[in-house]
Amino acid sequence: MSDQMIVTRFAPSPTGYLHIGGGRTALFNWLFARGRGGKFLLRIEDTDRARSTPEATEAILKGLAWLGLDHDGEVISQFDRAPRHAEVAHQLLDMGKAYKCFATQDEIEAFREKAREEKRSTLFQSPWRDADPATHPDAPYVIRLKTPLEGETIIRDRVQGDVRIGNDQLDDMVLLRSDGTPVYMLAVVVDDHDMGVTHVIRGDDHLNNAARQMGIYTAMGWDVPVWAHIPLIHGPDGKKLSKRHGALGVEEYQAMGYPAAGMRNYLARLGWSHGDDEFFTDAQAQAWFDLDGIGKAPARLDFKKLENLCGQHIAAADDAALLHEIVAYLDAAGLPALAQAQADGLHRAMYCLKERARTFPELLEKAHFVLAATPIVPDDAAAKALDTVSRGILASLTPQLQNASWTRHDLEAILNRFAEEQGTKFGKLAGPLRAALAGRTATPSVFDMMLVLGRDETLARLAHAAADGQD
Repeated sequence: MSDQMIVTRFAPSPTGYLHIGGGRTALFNWLFARGRGGKFLLRIEDTDRARSTPEATEAILKGLAWLGLDHDGEVISQFDRAPRHAEVAHQLLDMGKAYKCFATQDEIEAFREKAREEKRSTLFQSPWRDADPATHPDAPYVIRLKTPLEGETIIRDRVQGDVRIGNDQLDDMVLLRSDGTPVYMLAVVVDDHDMGVTHVIRGDDHLNNAARQMGIYTAMGWDVPVWAHIPLIHGPDGKKLSKRHGALGVEEYQAMGYPAAGMRNYLARLGWSHGDDEFFTDAQAQAWFDLDGIGKAPARLDFKKLENLCGQHIAAADDAALLHEIVAYLDAAGLPALAQAQADGLHRAMYCLKERARTFPELLEKAHFVLAATPIVPDDAAAKALDTVSRGILASLTPQLQNASWTRHDLEAILNRFAEEQGTKFGKLAGPLRAALAGRTATPSVFDMMLVLGRDETLARLAHAAADGQD
């Protein structure tokens, strides 16, 4: 395995959105492959024709794109490969590793009923397993795998350890239904083998499937992949994640304004750890991620941790990249797009907005001063700071700023000197200035707002605030 290229895959069923648990499974596969110069493949398991929809496939692809998880090669459709799956079932039949079973549903149910009465295993034992083909009737049949009757199947799992299952606990699995269509269990094994998958990293709800799937690998003489069955994600209360815990779909997190880098970082830490490291980049995650760091216990979703990490990623992000992601967020959330002037202003202001914002809505709230148009309409709290005295002070201040060189150093000097002349501290001026410039009480620093807005816009807002309310 050491000389072989690492190949992982993500194989969702297109029956709905990309679940956050699926997003994490995809991330683990992506990190493992990317960190080792391997391939990360995508297969859509669309064999359930009644529930699979093109819209769901599109939602999964969009969710992966937002998370930044790029895959290699074409997206593979499992349904399109049904003839190949059937071919393998017939190969097994020809090799004597599978057999035709003519038992009807009624016969199988009668067998189980009798087994229940006699308090023995209800696993169906087909009378056709060793039947002479000459005795085969001209009737519908399924193809079943011949599971060894004795011994045990050992799943050597990199997360769960060795899991042993007695072969007497496994039935002769159906490979091909009586209408000739392959079952999911067969399709998965054939696809993984044909795609060259070396490591199967998936939810531990598939652990029991591994034992049955190993029967096909062994019968075909194929290499069994490295198994890594990861625990599921639970809600903050320790129960299986459900709608009552909040957002389940990856796209909902985009629409709530979480940055993709923060989401990747958080999901990577959800059930996997690298020492005490909490905040890390994609490059670090790819270099560090390994199967040994995955815990056995279910991970708990923690929105406070998610927000904390997202805040750190917003602060560390490149301004232009952040603006690009905010534009995509507004579209995903169904909010109005930014005009060009607003986008330009937001970009200029990014340095004083991104330090303490944990989500894009928080950042945009801080950016109100540069996104709002003049005249500024103060909210109720800010309006209280603009009483008659404050307006008079703003009117006196405006001329002193006319000829300022508009650097932070000069603006600080002018405002501090002006406060002294008014017999007060600058802190007392800050409230009316925030109200005049932003119409809010919680804003970036007054000096940052003045620098971002520029001389003309600052003076226009101060003049309007000073004049407003006067006869």
